[in-house]
Amino acid sequence: MSDERLARVEQACIELAAAGHELTFDAVAARAGVGRATLYRRPELHAAVAEHRRQGTEALTLTGLAVQLDQLRRGLEALAAKVRHHEELLRKLNRSVSKRAP
Repeated sequence: MSDERLARVEQACIELAAAGHELTFDAVAARAGVGRATLYRRPELHAAVAEHRRQGTEALTLTGLAVQLDQLRRGLEALAAKVRHHEELLRKLNRSVSKRAP
């Protein structure tokens, strides 16, 4: 039941945003068919609405886009560093194995 409720809340947020409506807890509760108190009481539902609201306000600003780009860049750099580290470990392992082979 909780997964179904979360899906309805997510869908309500998407529909409201697509229609250009403000994402309020009242509007989401009415659209999703859940009580407003339920949105506040259930942490996963509250977080879903809060995240959609944050995305909606930040995505439309240059500052929001700059922050998202910076986060993506940092994530990509961290991933690249891990890949380089794993490649180096594989090279060392291959050298070690090739020295032992007759």
